[in-house]
Amino acid sequence: MGRYDAASMETAALGEASTNGDMFFQLGMMYSTGASVDADYVSAHKWFNLAALNGNSDAIRLRREIAGLMSESEIATAQRAARAWLGR
Repeated sequence: MGRYDAASMETAALGEASTNGDMFFQLGMMYSTGASVDADYVSAHKWFNLAALNGNSDAIRLRREIAGLMSESEIATAQRAARAWLGR
C-alpha cells in the first residue's frame, strides 16, 4: 500500500471515536507485523509509545522489543513523531 493509503488506514482505525491506548496499540501491531500496511518499525514504535502513554501495558513491552531492532536515529524519529502527533 502507498503512503496515502497507510494514512487512510490510520484514520479509519482511529475512526471518529475518542482515541485510547487500545486503538493506538492496534496501529502499532499493524505496522510491526505488516498487516494491511508495509511493516515500519518507526511507525510501530510511535503507535506503541502513544498506546503506552494511554495506559496499554502490552505496548510498553512491544515498544521495547521493537526498539531492539531499531537504530538510535530511528528511535529518535519515532519519538519525535509521537510528540508531533500529541501536539496536533
